[in-house]
Amino acid sequence: MAVSRRGFLKISGAAAAGTALGGVAGLGLQPKRAHAAAQALRIQNTKAFPSVCPYCAVGCGTLVHVANGQIVNIEGNPDSPVNQGTLCPKGAAIYQLHVNPNRQTKVLHRAPGGTSWEEMELNTAMERVAQLVKKTRDETFVVQDSSNKKVMASEAIFSLGGATMDNEWNHVQQKLMRGIGVTPIENQARI
Repeated sequence: MAVSRRGFLKISGAAAAGTALGGVAGLGLQPKRAHAAAQALRIQNTKAFPSVCPYCAVGCGTLVHVANGQIVNIEGNPDSPVNQGTLCPKGAAIYQLHVNPNRQTKVLHRAPGGTSWEEMELNTAMERVAQLVKKTRDETFVVQDSSNKKVMASEAIFSLGGATMDNEWNHVQQKLMRGIGVTPIENQARI
């Protein structure tokens, strides 16, 4: 009997799976119970705080597990009527949003005409952004258009928000932009 390479791999895979399951059953282990025990150990001695996923406007409920002041796990909240404990791929990766070692924690600034990034204090960066927004608004604010229609808009500033910001930020951002007269406001998060 000639066995193709594909057939050999199928037979080998089935035999390995059968051997593994037989070994587990022979030892008296029950995979479902072992999985449940591992889940319980993962969040043992933590305090769970209900929260909301920050990625889009759906508002899926999450449980943030904290131990010793550190986030140790984030998962879907089964009591949430929105998602009933499930999360989309972005929502399932919320933990990385908080604990990723590659996350930027300092403000980087490249001066006009500069070729390299420099670290800047957060307060200095915020002050610079506020000054530039005010300067641009003051220089470009239009009270009336050419037909004497009241406009009250700053036409040189565009606001772009996204679903990677939390819902609260997107709401406050669009309110701020409307308040200073910005009319072109775009946002992926359906605000």
